[in-house]
Amino acid sequence: MRTKRQLTEDIRTGRRAALVVNARSRRGGKLHHDARARLLAAGFTLLGDYPTDRPGELEKNLEAAIALGPDLLVAGGGDGTISTAARLLAHRDIALGLLPLGTTNNFARTVGVPLTLDEAVTTLTEGTVIDVDLGVAGGMPFTNHVGVGLSADVMLNAPRRLKRLAGRYAYPMTALALLARHRPLHARLSAGGREHEFRTHQMYVANGGFHAGRPITADANADDRLLAAYPVGDETRRGLLRETARNTATGHRRTLRDDPFIAVGELLLETDRPARVEVDGEPCGETPIRISVDPNALRIMAPPGSPDH
Repeated sequence: MRTKRQLTEDIRTGRRAALVVNARSRRGGKLHHDARARLLAAGFTLLGDYPTDRPGELEKNLEAAIALGPDLLVAGGGDGTISTAARLLAHRDIALGLLPLGTTNNFARTVGVPLTLDEAVTTLTEGTVIDVDLGVAGGMPFTNHVGVGLSADVMLNAPRRLKRLAGRYAYPMTALALLARHRPLHARLSAGGREHEFRTHQMYVANGGFHAGRPITADANADDRLLAAYPVGDETRRGLLRETARNTATGHRRTLRDDPFIAVGELLLETDRPARVEVDGEPCGETPIRISVDPNALRIMAPPGSPDH
């Protein structure tokens, strides 16, 4: 493995990259050609270019891009695309470059990558390689979060057309439609020799600092060796709606020391009945599930001056 400084220098001077764009993401189909043109104009040699528009094709194309041996793999798409790329790049001597083309772009927000295409490409040319943590849920690495309860049903049912039209608001709109018939869970979280129990419609375990395009807390990030576990509301539907609104409005002012957050490096999450689990918007089995941190597992191209512990 090269040092981060050496990999940064190799990317800046050699400009050897591969591009994978999820054309099924909210803006991917429209912006793929623009992204390619901007990378070429910035002096990158594209060893491979993989626009991806068929279900099930993304992982195969990412693996093909990695096999070309680039210094930088540029992934364009939403959080699901970025999380898949991160999983395949974990502990490799290749940096991940982000083109945030999705609905909420939580990981890009967490690591400070700008959301406009021009500024994101500038980060690839002028940025620096840093290490960030990945979470691991039931053996599956992830960048952002694990959701148990209502969110898993929302991810499986949110219409693609609605996501394209409404952006990040498609998820709360779908949640409202599903909530009327959703049953609360009795969840038990075991960590550090302690147990925490909740009655709630929704549990999250976050690795990064953003969810649904909004800050989770002021101090959660992807390089702190911690997971932030928290329920959203109680067993009532009104409690879920009230806490969701509170999180949206006040996340930037709260810290991991505040209730209801539990900041740990590893945990076991169990529920009174098998509950669906989604990992960065992708189905990942059912509870019970063990979730942990894999420190400094991923190299990314971040803006100059980004913190790196």
